[in-house]
Amino acid sequence: MAVYLSVIAMVLLGTLALGLVRVWRGPTPGDRMASVLLGGTTGVALLLILAAIEGSCSTLDTALVLAVLAPVLTVAFVAARRRPGPGEADHG
Repeated sequence: MAVYLSVIAMVLLGTLALGLVRVWRGPTPGDRMASVLLGGTTGVALLLILAAIEGSCSTLDTALVLAVLAPVLTVAFVAARRRPGPGEADHG
């Protein structure tokens, strides 16, 4: 079973690497943010797999905390993007 989980972890690491390329290249801030969120989800999945392989409760707790923090990051990004800049009127 651990071999299968290790293979899945390697595939997830590959998708994480591809996501980092998207963060680096863009082209828009929304694309970068979506890639960061995908990377966070992949990181949570990796931590869950590592917790299953090792049988570690602390790794499981870390994965759950990161999963709870992801929506906070999304809300902060949207709030920052909606904030009017200097000289712009706030239309609600």
